[in-house]
Amino acid sequence: MYGGNTGPRRALALTGAAIAMMLLATGCSSEEKKPAGQHASAAMQPPSQLPKSRSPFWVNPDATAAKQMIQLQQAGKTQDARLIARIAAQPEAEWIGVDDPEGQTRGFTEAAAKADRDAVLVLYNIPHRDCGQYSQGGASDGNSYRAWLDKAVAGIGDRRATVILEPDALPHMEDGCTPRQFHEERYALLKEAVGKLKQLPRTKVYLDAGNPSWVTPADRMAEPLKRAGVDQADGFALNVSNFQTTQDSKEYGRQLSALVGGKHFVIDTSRNGNGPLSGADHEKAWCNPEGRALGEPPTTKTGDPVVDAYLWVKRPGESDGSCKGGPEAGQWWEAYALELARNAK
Repeated sequence: MYGGNTGPRRALALTGAAIAMMLLATGCSSEEKKPAGQHASAAMQPPSQLPKSRSPFWVNPDATAAKQMIQLQQAGKTQDARLIARIAAQPEAEWIGVDDPEGQTRGFTEAAAKADRDAVLVLYNIPHRDCGQYSQGGASDGNSYRAWLDKAVAGIGDRRATVILEPDALPHMEDGCTPRQFHEERYALLKEAVGKLKQLPRTKVYLDAGNPSWVTPADRMAEPLKRAGVDQADGFALNVSNFQTTQDSKEYGRQLSALVGGKHFVIDTSRNGNGPLSGADHEKAWCNPEGRALGEPPTTKTGDPVVDAYLWVKRPGESDGSCKGGPEAGQWWEAYALELARNAK
């Protein structure tokens, strides 16, 4: 593992135990396939929470990966079910959509609170989102965004949550993708969002800051973070929905941290087990690239004092967009999920 950190190795062992518990009820070997009509009578168990000392984040037993795992087992595809269990056993972020943000954030944080865990949420609704690309959309204007944000904040309330705020919003301004006439409003919206979220008693907020291969050198991201209110936030997030290595993300993050008052950061490790696809053009490198793998499991035991956590912000198995035969962005793609799990170290 990167940097000689033993934490991820121990977390992977815990993952193996969790998968074993999920499969215990089936009584099947990994190679066994039941003929049609002769599926195992015992249902596969939904994933359980990981030890809080290792990962305080909530595992959603109704997540897409958990449902797919059970469906595969019921179809007699036990080996595939075991692979998807590697995803289902881990806490993933919940992306808050346009519809009923208050109901979504309340539902996820209440479920996490009942399990005595922290919900990980992604707020992703900034106007002019993703520059009209695969994940285009977002609020129609600033006032619509403010109304949506207020509802999301109300739903979180006094429950524990870690929030990743608006992936790509800052890097897309710095790389010129978002038209300049929208910049001032976006900075204002992000700063307001940080302020409102930090008024909540138990919410941590991390502003998205791209990844080590995007806005370089790191000092180009310092001023955008400051203008977006990083001084009020808990820090920034790196590598969301990307494949850069944990070590490269740490090095970039340390440089950026030193430029923004020593702020801490979190790293999305969901799909960086094999690092980025090299020698490919931009889209091939970030949109459903082949040969990638699950990365370090989510944990707060990072071995680095300025890295607060490894998180699975991008949900492994969900498409980056309609490229390479994939479905629309955010839709489950079983073949890709199986490849990520199969390639995991």
